[in-house]
This record gives sequence, C-alpha cells and structure tokens, in this order.
Amino acid sequence: MIEIKSSGHLFERDIIHILALFFEDPETVFVEEWQHPDALRIELLLTRQESGTAATGTLSHGAYHDEFRYFRPFPVRGEEAERKTAKQAISYTLLMLLERYTGVEQGWGILTGIRPTKLYHKLLSSGMSHSDIHRHLRNDYNLRPDKLALLKEIAARQLSVVPDFYTIDRELSVYIGIPFCPTKCAYCTFPAYAIEGQKQRVSGFLEGLHYEIRAIGEWLKRHDMRITSIYFGGGTPTSITAEELDALFVTLHESFPHMDKVRELTVEAGRPDTITPEKLAVMKRWQTDRISINPQSFTDETLVAIGRHHTVAETLDTYRLARDMGVTNINMDLIIGLPGEGLAEIRHSLDQVEKLMPASLTIHTLSFKRASEMTQNKERYKVANRDEIRRMMAYAADWTREHGYQPYYLYRQKNILGNLENVGYSLAGKESIYNIMIMEEAQTILGLGCGAVSKLMAPGSGKLLRWPNPKDPKTYNETYRQLVERKLRDLDEVYFGSGAARHG
Repeated sequence: MIEIKSSGHLFERDIIHILALFFEDPETVFVEEWQHPDALRIELLLTRQESGTAATGTLSHGAYHDEFRYFRPFPVRGEEAERKTAKQAISYTLLMLLERYTGVEQGWGILTGIRPTKLYHKLLSSGMSHSDIHRHLRNDYNLRPDKLALLKEIAARQLSVVPDFYTIDRELSVYIGIPFCPTKCAYCTFPAYAIEGQKQRVSGFLEGLHYEIRAIGEWLKRHDMRITSIYFGGGTPTSITAEELDALFVTLHESFPHMDKVRELTVEAGRPDTITPEKLAVMKRWQTDRISINPQSFTDETLVAIGRHHTVAETLDTYRLARDMGVTNINMDLIIGLPGEGLAEIRHSLDQVEKLMPASLTIHTLSFKRASEMTQNKERYKVANRDEIRRMMAYAADWTREHGYQPYYLYRQKNILGNLENVGYSLAGKESIYNIMIMEEAQTILGLGCGAVSKLMAPGSGKLLRWPNPKDPKTYNETYRQLVERKLRDLDEVYFGSGAARHG
C-alpha cells in the first residue's frame, strides 16, 4: 500500500501517473494523517514563492527515509503557467524520490505525453538550438541522454524526409478506416470487427464510405487542396474482397484532386491471412507505394494466444508472394512483451526478420489498453517483467542499427510496459510520410470511414479539432449522411470561419 499526503491533495492524477511508472496497479490512498504503519509513505508539499514554486518531498518505508527539495521558476506569469509549474515541480520531486527508492531510472523522466517528438519540433521551430533543447528537457523534465539523443535523431530524420515539415500544414493527409478483421487480437482496442460476424453490414459500410469519399473529395476540389499522403487502415483493409478494394480506388481517383501529386499511398494489409494475389494485383495496379504485413511475433504459440489465426509460415509465404509480384516497400510490425515471450523469443523473431529485410520495421511495446480483452483478463496473459522488457527493447534497438535500420518516428502510450516507447525504423528512403504526419500532428488528417478520427487544423493555427466517426459499422451505416454534412460544416469553419487562418 502507498499512502500519499499532498498539499490539499493537489495533482492526484499526475501523482498516480508517476507512481504507475514504478509499480503495477499500486494500492494508493490519499490521506490527511498516516494510517497504515507498513505502508510506503510519501509526503509532498508545495510552497509558492515570488519567482516560482518550491516542492519538498519525503519518502519513508520502515527504516528507509529520504527527502528531496526542488525549486522550479515560473517561465511566465499567469494562473495557467503557475499551475503547470507547480504540477511539474511535484511530479519531478516524486520521480526523484521513487528513482532513489527503487533504483529504477525512468528515461523519459516526468514526460508522460504520447508525442515527445512533437514537443522537440515545437522547441526547434521556435529557434532553440539542439543543445538548448536538451538542456531544457533535461532540467525541466529529467529526460536522460539516451532519450534526448533518440529524439534529436528522429527529428533530424523527419526533416530530411519532409523538408517542408514546418509548412506542411498547407496540405493535408487522409486516413481511410476499414473496420473489419478476420479475428480480433487480444490486445486490440481499434475499431476492428470479425468480418464473419459482420457480413450483412459490409456492403452498407462500403456504400457509406464511397459517399464520404465523394463528398469530401468535392470539398477538396472546391478549395484546391493538396494531399500529402493517403493511408488505408482499420481493422484490416484487405479483409474486404479484391473487387471491393478496387472499387474504393476507383472512387478515390475520381473524387480527390491532384492524385498525381500525392507523396505516398499506403495500405495496411496487416494480417497475412487476408492477402491474396488478386488483392496485391489491385494495389499494384493503383500504384500503392507501401503495404504492411504484420507478423507481431514469429512464434506460432504466441499467435494462438493473442487470437491471430494465421501461422508464421503464412507470414513468410505472403511476404515472398508480395515481393515476387513486385510489391517491395513492405513494413512489418513486431510487439515486444506479448504473453509468454521474453528475450529468446524477440531474438528468434528478429532472426526471421533478418531473412526478409523488409523496407521498414516498427517495434511496438505491449500496452495494456483499458478496453482490450487482454487487459480485462490479465490473469490469463502472463507477460515479462519490466527488466526483461527493457532488455528486449535494448536488443531490438541494437539489432536495427546493426542491420541498417534508422528510427524515424516514435510515440508512447499509457500503460505501456516498462515505460518505454514504440519506434518506427526504416531503411534509407523507406520512411512512411503518413506515420510522421499523424504522430507529429503537423497537418490536418481527414479520417474517413468507420472509427476514423479526423484532426482538423487550419494552416498556421496549430490548433486541432478532433472529429471522430462512429466506431461501429451499424451506427456508421445509419448516420453517414448526417456525419458528412456536419464534418463539411466544421471543415469550412476551421479553414475559413471567423478567426481561422486562411488557406494559402
């Protein structure tokens, strides 16, 4: 049990986040007076001073006792800035106490956000030098040198891939969500429905998606919008038939402007058990630049455990089929920390990847997402401990460098094992532009289809309006006309309404 005394119980949510970096599902109680003599006791006090906030923390457990003091100056004056300063001061103090108590160093410090590279770009575009950014992130967030070096490398790589990165908001990207899969994986919370149980809704969904593509395309043409990248995701887009996929491409090319100027078109084929020669032929005919074939693991027992009804042999066969048909820009995903897997299994998976050498490789760290089957039944899914997870990630990072892969995007998730990250690696020139755009929130992403989320941002504004489509096919099928009407109205408001930065 952990007992917390804090100044008026301030920042309870932030305190819980820091505790979760060190303890799995800790029993935490905020108290006015100590109650349990055997509890880990932490007291956090804040004192507002003229130029900043002082935080004092003590941690006691049995004979162990430690104290830490920290002062954080106000960057600017104002209620919001002062509250943020106080929150960061208390988080920093708690982090230091727990690192010293547990002996566990948190590479990301108190930075719990999903997009650390977005913060790095914000500082870089403001005119700060790399050395000033590193000093700021080290002093204010306690980021460690290895994470700072990773952020610097990724930011530089993104700027080389997208030289107009800081003005790319004049264009936009499009995500097309197909919400069907052969089966739903145990760790998944994406809008993904087993297609066998949704057969009666597929045609209705596709009718709505064609309608949405045409309506959005008309708006894009009217305003002469340029499209940076298009990404078919889901679900598994290749769950639908080759004929249905071909029809979507026809509508896309009829409806969207400047298709010859789109920098990248990706289809996340994903599940090897959905890929056929006919579907590969469709993608090749429509000049798809990039596909994904995602093994997640090269251990058959793991695939069974997580509900993926394909085998390692199918992954290998499908990959070779795609290559033989001339589809060569292929991404693969691996997940570190799947049930029953440790360092030996990730080594085995990477040994298999070495035989294939896909154009890009994304290394995910398992995250226990609240709504997933795995999270709701944790007792059935035994995963590696934090130390093992970190060794697995370190091995994967070393392996990628030794084999010519470089990191080009990064994101983090809540409840991610080991407080680590997901990193996309690629061979030179094979980076996914869409992955960079969506992770760095550098421009509008128009989400079309079931479960797709639009993020609307007028050029020069930096302000995002989140616009989710319905997650389930039934609701989407029943409401797509109304949702398109509302989305077009909001697009006009974001881009051309009062106070919006004009597109130009």
